[in-house]
Amino acid sequence: MPDLLTHALLGYSIGTLLSFRDEQIRSAQVTLVMAGALSPDLAKIRLLFPDYIVQAIIGLPFSWEPLHTLGGTVLVVSLGALLVAPDYRRQAVALIAIGAASHHAFDVALLTATGESYAVFFPLSQYRLPSLDLYLSTDRWPALVSGALAAALWGVRRYGIEPSSRNRD
Repeated sequence: MPDLLTHALLGYSIGTLLSFRDEQIRSAQVTLVMAGALSPDLAKIRLLFPDYIVQAIIGLPFSWEPLHTLGGTVLVVSLGALLVAPDYRRQAVALIAIGAASHHAFDVALLTATGESYAVFFPLSQYRLPSLDLYLSTDRWPALVSGALAAALWGVRRYGIEPSSRNRD
């Protein structure tokens, strides 16, 4: 799944860029952005547990698809905030939400047959944004570009000039 790798690498890149700006953002916080960037794809759990099996188990209509929308993102961000200490919850919510927002932004750029993206704003609205039609989810070039960007940022972070070591004359 090249799109899953692409979202992880873009989450890393965004988190790393944020770490250049804010000294409180370290590797653990970059990981939160990456987790947020992957969170809308939790809907792919349907590959292991199809809707009809879960529906048969719980006895109610069920679908994993809402996890890949704004409503699902709010749910995942809220649950993710509960996994960190209370002192870090505001930062965790912000970083996970940034990662999830990047996922939705890049998914709107997917090439679709209808020319429309998915209902990103569900449950608030069923409106489907026009798709930017830039790439397919199976294309490898977005993963290569995001990988190159992530590698470059990793190199700058690892070997570049740290903000605290700059000459302050």
